[in-house]
Amino acid sequence: MDEALRSERGEMSEGCKMAMEKISTDKARQIARIKGLQPGLVKGTKGVQFTKGKNTRLQVIGWDDFERALATRRLAVFESGGWMKIMKA
Repeated sequence: MDEALRSERGEMSEGCKMAMEKISTDKARQIARIKGLQPGLVKGTKGVQFTKGKNTRLQVIGWDDFERALATRRLAVFESGGWMKIMKA
């Protein structure tokens, strides 16, 4: 695989993997702002994820609601190489 593509996908060469690090919601806001993302709620579920606001299955929510949803479900935002993922804390 092309090295630039590996880097873009957050992969390291020779089998090394980049570790996901837990980040604050303030840091998540900064990354989301740069990437044009907003916090969202998956309609009909308690699922939360980031969205660009174009998916009809997701409802854009405010950052306060997002933080409450994370706390209620014991989730946190993790980041690696500019990629964010919501996982169990």
